[in-house]
Amino acid sequence: MNAQNIAIVGATGAVGVEILRVLERRNFPVASLRLLASPRSVGKTLEFRGKAHPVEELTAAAFKGIDIAFFSAGATRSREFVPAAKAAGAVVVDNSSAFRMDPAVPLVVPEVNPGDLAHHGGVIANPNCTAAILATAVWPIHQAAGIRKIVVATYQSASGAGAQAMQELEDQVRDYAAGRQIGRKVFPHQIAFNLFSHNTRIGENGYNEEENKVIEEMRKMFHMPHLPIVPTCIRVPVLRAHSEAITLELDKPLSPAEARDILARAPGVKLVDDPAANHFPMPLEASGDLDVHVGRIRRDLSNPNGLVLFVAGDQLLKGAAWNAVQIAEELAKPKAMAAE
Repeated sequence: MNAQNIAIVGATGAVGVEILRVLERRNFPVASLRLLASPRSVGKTLEFRGKAHPVEELTAAAFKGIDIAFFSAGATRSREFVPAAKAAGAVVVDNSSAFRMDPAVPLVVPEVNPGDLAHHGGVIANPNCTAAILATAVWPIHQAAGIRKIVVATYQSASGAGAQAMQELEDQVRDYAAGRQIGRKVFPHQIAFNLFSHNTRIGENGYNEEENKVIEEMRKMFHMPHLPIVPTCIRVPVLRAHSEAITLELDKPLSPAEARDILARAPGVKLVDDPAANHFPMPLEASGDLDVHVGRIRRDLSNPNGLVLFVAGDQLLKGAAWNAVQIAEELAKPKAMAAE
């Protein structure tokens, strides 16, 4: 890969910190690094490859000389500052929802639709974390047998709501154990020892914002604008890594053994499927792993073309930071190699 001048917007947030760690973990060729955040974070430092880097204020002038700018500061900041990054010549990899459904902006999971990167106009959208994990897990099945319909129930960790939400879960568990009154600031309901419908607004169609994102984004990435998808998104008291129970209706029958063989060879997937030991994907084991864990593969007994599976993937990694860095790795490839 060619060395790149990198900026991270929202560098002190949960995803920003993970992007920094993944860049180091992958030995990404960083020529220079600029960490950008709100004024309250200016003066802090973050370590990268053994060296402390100062956090600078996010301004329109901060992108001069930048090749790739990772945005992880929310949709409002993305809408405000992405034009400045583009104008400065940077390619933006945006983790927010700001541009995902813009027809001119590719929405990419590299294991699924890397070819869409060829059509970016300076901005590439990172999918919603739930959609990224789901797409990685089921794309190999779709290639083999064609997907007609997806029914998915998600079990989404506190990490999906950011660092403060993770802290709220930890604080509530400590307060519960100590017999203290449990407070809440981030979530609308107690998250410790509880679960509830995803904390986003319910739309006119009866689905919440998270569920509608899964529907729309999966259809866009799969280039299947009418793919039937029925999601139910639930917040659970897990620190990080989302899990999903998935039922697929396929164009043709696919046995569990065939599905295991396909998934065992699929990029970005780790097969975790041991019925004898009752060992299947768990968020505890998926946390920190770049791959999506897939298992509990079995027939849908109500449908001869049905397949059921369970997955767990790290929301901060494949659901955000790692997927963004994967996109950057594609961008950093020499043009001749990228075209092959």
